[in-house]
Amino acid sequence: MRSLLVFVRWGRPAVHAATVWAVAANPLAAAARPPDFNRDIRPILSHNCFACHGPDEHDRRGGLRLDDRDAAVAELDSGSRAIVPGHPEESELVARLHETDPDMVMPPPESNHVLTAAQKELLARWIAAGAPYAPHWAYVAPRRHGPPAVRDESWPTNWIDRFVLARLEAEGLAPAADADALTLLRRITFDLTGLPPSPEEVDAYLADTRPDRYERLVDHLLASPRHAERLAAWWLDLVRYADTVGYHGDQPHNISPYRDWVIKAFLEDVPFDRFTELQLAGDLVGPRDGEHPDDPVLASSYNRLLQTTHEGGLQAKEYRAIYQADRIRNVSGAWMGATVGCAQCHDHKYDPYTAADFYRLGAFFADIDDERHLDKAGLGKQNLNTLPTIRSPEIRIVGPFDRARAEELDATIHSLESRLPPLVLPPRAQPPEPESDSIVADRKRLAKLQKERSALERTLMVTKALEEPRTVRILPRGNWMDDSGDVVEPAIPTFLGSIPAKGRATRADLAQWLVNPAQDSGIGEFTARVTANRLWAIFFGAGLCRSLGDFGGQGELPDHPELLDDLALEFMAHGWSVRDLVRTIVTSRAYRMSSEAPEELLARDPDNRLLARQGRWRLPAESVRDTALAASGLLVERLGGASVHPYQPAGYYGHLNFPQRDYKQDDDDRQWRRGLYVHWQRMFLHPQLLAFDAPTREECTAVRMRSNTPKAALVLLNDPTFVEAARKLAELALKSGGSDDDKLALLWKRTLSRMPDTEELALARGLLARRRADYSADPRAAAELLAVGIAPRDANLDERELAAWTATSRAVLNLHEAIARY
Repeated sequence: MRSLLVFVRWGRPAVHAATVWAVAANPLAAAARPPDFNRDIRPILSHNCFACHGPDEHDRRGGLRLDDRDAAVAELDSGSRAIVPGHPEESELVARLHETDPDMVMPPPESNHVLTAAQKELLARWIAAGAPYAPHWAYVAPRRHGPPAVRDESWPTNWIDRFVLARLEAEGLAPAADADALTLLRRITFDLTGLPPSPEEVDAYLADTRPDRYERLVDHLLASPRHAERLAAWWLDLVRYADTVGYHGDQPHNISPYRDWVIKAFLEDVPFDRFTELQLAGDLVGPRDGEHPDDPVLASSYNRLLQTTHEGGLQAKEYRAIYQADRIRNVSGAWMGATVGCAQCHDHKYDPYTAADFYRLGAFFADIDDERHLDKAGLGKQNLNTLPTIRSPEIRIVGPFDRARAEELDATIHSLESRLPPLVLPPRAQPPEPESDSIVADRKRLAKLQKERSALERTLMVTKALEEPRTVRILPRGNWMDDSGDVVEPAIPTFLGSIPAKGRATRADLAQWLVNPAQDSGIGEFTARVTANRLWAIFFGAGLCRSLGDFGGQGELPDHPELLDDLALEFMAHGWSVRDLVRTIVTSRAYRMSSEAPEELLARDPDNRLLARQGRWRLPAESVRDTALAASGLLVERLGGASVHPYQPAGYYGHLNFPQRDYKQDDDDRQWRRGLYVHWQRMFLHPQLLAFDAPTREECTAVRMRSNTPKAALVLLNDPTFVEAARKLAELALKSGGSDDDKLALLWKRTLSRMPDTEELALARGLLARRRADYSADPRAAAELLAVGIAPRDANLDERELAAWTATSRAVLNLHEAIARY
């Protein structure tokens, strides 16, 4: 019977030892660069070996541990050693890699892992070089490297460029040329705001001859509420913000004021360390000087964003474990770039997180009062057909962007109430005395103002701490029914140290640990590196470390580790200012490069890891929608408020139950608000968002996928939002006057920020002529097209002409250039 539990004593036919040594002693191999453990060796071992021979001691095979050098070179029970430093010919690991017996080869066939010849050679060369290990890069604190020297001193505009250029010069490459002014304008406007520049902004920028026009533009955009909305969408992906509970009936819940606080925080450039503290523990730390007293309340609703169930017959203990695991996955993913959730049932297979670490981290959240809906008595009192769900504790609160109006209304209401006589009910025998036209009018005005004031308040799930936190135990194998595990107290992962807390550590202690520097017993440098990497990805299409969601053993090494270190430390040194860091990134010359590249560069570096050029990609789902609305003049740029309900196919919610429900679209200007505010239904995400790869936000999402499917094209062509936008864009063209070519130029200018070229103009003329003929022959089809959407139609325009221009506008809005940044 084959055994995987022990390594047998060395005893291979001579051909094996000779073959192994020949590989290790290959002159060509020796001439290559020496293997680096983190760059070359750890990825091979992590992917192929650590699942059975890594950190998880409970499932470790054969007593062999390969993630730790002392263990890897130690003598095994069999008497052999997996790694004999300097001697691959004596190393059982190398012998097993070259074994032909399926019962002896490693990795075993059933693992479906097969090492290439080059990987085997690397391992042999590494052992021949002494098998040096190195700590995993992400667990080594960032250090200052300083901008490197470069040969071309004229190219860099800031310190980032020196890192980029030094690498390119070392690779024998030159950076791409600068992007032209219009391309750069559209790029920076899309990247910072999620919207295209208006025609007026394009004209003003191109006419500006000041040498610092670009820097002025950047500062203007960074201060814009539109930039705050753009960053909010990024953060909401990470913390899995949604408007519904996710499980079972996926009923709505009350959380939109939290989303508005996130926008406000980015608008005010709240330092990221405080941004962290307010979300994790705002209810515990309260407001600082200058902060609105409601801000900690709004921010700490982060703790209520998880998925919940409201089904009958639920098991409270089961969902307590589910909720705890959800919070652990999110806090570790959003702030640490770690997959601590993999330690729920056993020690992590690839990283030094233990199952005990998992439950200790979960214990930080054991004080959150959020289980009233799990109580059977409480559930019985709740009508499951009532929407949104009741998720006590909840409060009524004014959102951050409605505060000024609420204060105005409060003052006016108080003034009216103070001068109006009280209502006195007369005795039954006496008729009431008529009040004067002025008092009656004031009472009506008062009632109207009170109604408006009440409408400014929304319900919000809030975080309140229990007087006595729930008991947290280690659940053996993650089994929520097994109470045999040890009771644990809140604590950070053991290998990362400890929190110097007095008494039981709290969520406030956890927040401080995440952002405090190492000198204050924190991992702020690590958190800064994770966050800086993700911010970089917004502007270059990928992080300096490509695995934005996993800085652990299964993630990738950074392509530019020194640059990433310095970005992280600059982030902290500038007071955790997201705005400062973003400004530094987008004012670099590297950011301003053209995205065009010669074929030889694309062949050598197809993923642009060397940063010899900029990138080009399709816009996020929300921006695809917003761009069409902006081009058409429909976009409503109001800040904050309840989530909105755009057009949606009839019956799309047909499979939602408990209760069954009909989707009610908004029939006012909420229909044209930004995608950020669209109702986020986790189980049935709006088809437009889904088609363009927006996440369901069931989990922390650090990277949005970019797919290319027919449904995206169909949505862009047929979704009522885009058809309506095409109609309104067509109206603008028709009202602008001039020739057909002038009107076509307007379509291009509003959608693509440029004039059409000769070929495009010829194609558009042909399309317009065909559609004029079609709709002249079929007026009913014209009327059906123009009936899409609730936006009012100008009755003075000829239906058939408007329909023809609407069809032409649809084609322009469907151009790839309209939904991409370059």
